[in-house]
Amino acid sequence: MGRRPVKASRGAAVVRCAESIAATAIANGSFTTLVAALQKADLVDTLSGSTEFTVFAPTDAAFSDLLEQLGVTAEQLLANPDLKDILLYHVTAGTAMSSALSDGQKVTTVQGGDLSVKIGGGKVQVGDATVTAADLACSNGVIHVIDKVLMPPAKA
Repeated sequence: MGRRPVKASRGAAVVRCAESIAATAIANGSFTTLVAALQKADLVDTLSGSTEFTVFAPTDAAFSDLLEQLGVTAEQLLANPDLKDILLYHVTAGTAMSSALSDGQKVTTVQGGDLSVKIGGGKVQVGDATVTAADLACSNGVIHVIDKVLMPPAKA
């Protein structure tokens, strides 16, 4: 897998994976439900292109927790008409390495909603999810692994 250094916002060199966000998520093995959802919502090509994104990626355990909380099956979740909006609520335009995030910052998602960033006590939270692994650099952006599926606010 080829890697090339890329300058991060604060001058640190970042090793960038030659794989796209989608290919990295597929190869990782911890995101099978996320990958199935991306395929169902027809977003794999979007996250495989040259446009840069930051993805807050919930793990399979996070999806399991959501399914239990909602009392639905994975198939029911994948059939949800709001699936694409839910997924896009985890994506922001551009590459935001963890060093570019600050406490109290609001980031606007591709879905259109805002997520609050909280940094303190050695933890980074985005919305009500905790970042468990940061800065998985990809050829077209970055993945930050989170422990919870973020749900966009209900539309008025």
